[in-house]
Amino acid sequence: MFEDTDAPYSDSNTTTLTEQPEQSAHDQPDHEQQNHGLEDRGQEDRGEQSAQLSETQPSKAPSAQAQTADEKPAPAEDFASVLDSFTAEAAEAVSEDHVLKGTVLKLTSTHVVVDIGAKSEGMLPLAEVLDHQGNPRFKPGDEIDVMRDKGEAEEGYINLSFLKAQKLRAWDDIEKAYSENQPIHATVVERTKGGVTVDINGARAFLPGSQIDLRPVHNLDGMKGQSFDVAIVKLNKKRGNIVVSRKQLLEAEQNEKRSKTLEHLQEGTILTGVVKNLTDYGAFVDLGGIDGLLHITDMSWGRLTHPKDLVNVGDQIQVKVLKYDPDKQRVSLGFKQLTPDPWLDAEHRYPVGAHVHGRVISVTDYGAFVELEQGIEGLVHVSEMTWSKRMKHPSKLVNVGDQVDCVVLNVNPGERRISLGMRQLAANPWDSLIDKFPVGATVEGRVRNLTDFGAFIEIEEGIDGLVHVSNLSWTKRVKHPSEVLKKGDRVKAVILAIDTEKRRLSLGVKQLQPDVWESFFRDRRIGDVVHGKVLRVATFGAFVEIAEGIEGLCHNSEAVDGNGQPLHLEPGQEHDFKIIKMSPEEKKVGLSIRAAGEEASHTEVEAYKQPSSSTGSTIGELMSWKRAGNENG
Repeated sequence: MFEDTDAPYSDSNTTTLTEQPEQSAHDQPDHEQQNHGLEDRGQEDRGEQSAQLSETQPSKAPSAQAQTADEKPAPAEDFASVLDSFTAEAAEAVSEDHVLKGTVLKLTSTHVVVDIGAKSEGMLPLAEVLDHQGNPRFKPGDEIDVMRDKGEAEEGYINLSFLKAQKLRAWDDIEKAYSENQPIHATVVERTKGGVTVDINGARAFLPGSQIDLRPVHNLDGMKGQSFDVAIVKLNKKRGNIVVSRKQLLEAEQNEKRSKTLEHLQEGTILTGVVKNLTDYGAFVDLGGIDGLLHITDMSWGRLTHPKDLVNVGDQIQVKVLKYDPDKQRVSLGFKQLTPDPWLDAEHRYPVGAHVHGRVISVTDYGAFVELEQGIEGLVHVSEMTWSKRMKHPSKLVNVGDQVDCVVLNVNPGERRISLGMRQLAANPWDSLIDKFPVGATVEGRVRNLTDFGAFIEIEEGIDGLVHVSNLSWTKRVKHPSEVLKKGDRVKAVILAIDTEKRRLSLGVKQLQPDVWESFFRDRRIGDVVHGKVLRVATFGAFVEIAEGIEGLCHNSEAVDGNGQPLHLEPGQEHDFKIIKMSPEEKKVGLSIRAAGEEASHTEVEAYKQPSSSTGSTIGELMSWKRAGNENG
């Protein structure tokens, strides 16, 4: 990961070069001191570095050499040796083991051109001087510390490295922190395989992903630019490798906090913690080295759908220790326990009949929940929302967030329930209905709905009456109300009954016409002989129409001819029937063919007893009439 360097850094390594040979000669003692410290490395690099220097003027080199030695001009024959000495000094100045101070000349799209003195220029990768946001840290004219890197760039430029210089300067601090087991500050530079690369005073170190935090960090890219203290866990100066750990410091800090927290951790204690994580069932709170669970049921006295509705990650909150298990080190926390239970005196604060104001927090199929205060909620049942029965769903009347007025109907502190009503704020239209529409009054309305048993007719807003199928017609047997009415029709009806408690209204349509049964029972008596037509036949007898809308039943035992033989009745046949039973309450009439025949025989006998002058008929004529009647019967 890091470039190889074997040279330790000391302040004597820094060399400042300019283009003047005199200054190089003046700095000669420093170079000798550096060479003395690095003579075990050999002289190979110096030969390579000498070849990289720019061409100098021969006339200045001997002058500088002479001033350094004894301030006298050197003989002409020593020029070659003086030039060789200058070249060696310049090469030594750009040795790979020295930190050089240079000046930024320009920045290209890929490199930074640096003047390192001695008429030499070098190039270093632009990526080495970019900050965590990708912007260059230097501009033309700025001084920069560099070191000679291996190889040679194009066009004769010397390969330089800013990171190697920074790393060499940082080694003292890094070695000290490592030896004294002290933390050191680092900044995340980039993500790398298995972790991230951090910058420590210019040196690059490797921070494994498993050592970043106490919990696994999944988004390593998001850590770029973050700064924190780390512990140096591995150091290889020869190879320039540094491995650091943040988790080690966090664990030590957590253990210290845990020890202090456990000293005074007990049930009933009120502590201050920081929300670390949220789940569907609660929040985990860091109490200082130990985490406690704040369950959602212990967050609020009221309804809470998710912990995020009350707290967020990073919030500092006060909690009460509800339960502590030292063996498992599990802590149960409570937040609502810091305040009194609002249900303790709810019965006194919300008496039955009181008018209250609240906010709708939930709407269900069976009603709406209204929050009266924090922790106190009441239910407005769908049946208590409006006097009308036509509301299909509470959402048609209220929505979440609506401010509504209600009336307290019932309070049960033990079950933590309050029943509320909204319709009670308006007058009950059923209370005044009997005054507006007394029984027997004729009303008009619109057919709103049809069912198998009748039709619902709306006579005013929210007031529906039922016309039972039996009250549609006096004469017609109606099997379904659709045979007489259609949805949307406007019809008249008579009010038959009103039940204000159950909110029921009975209507009748046939009552608008005279009751044919009443007329029939008024005009007929038992024993009357009527002529009728068979409508339908059942197993026990036949139903016979004896007047318009009036039916009677002729039982099989009464369907017998004059000779006592049973008659087989078929729909459409017509006979004379004698009324043998009448029930005005049940609207039933019993008929008999047998009795009608006996009645006819009795009439014949009475006619026979009359004088012949009164009838004008002979006995022979009467016998012939009887025989003819039997044949036709």
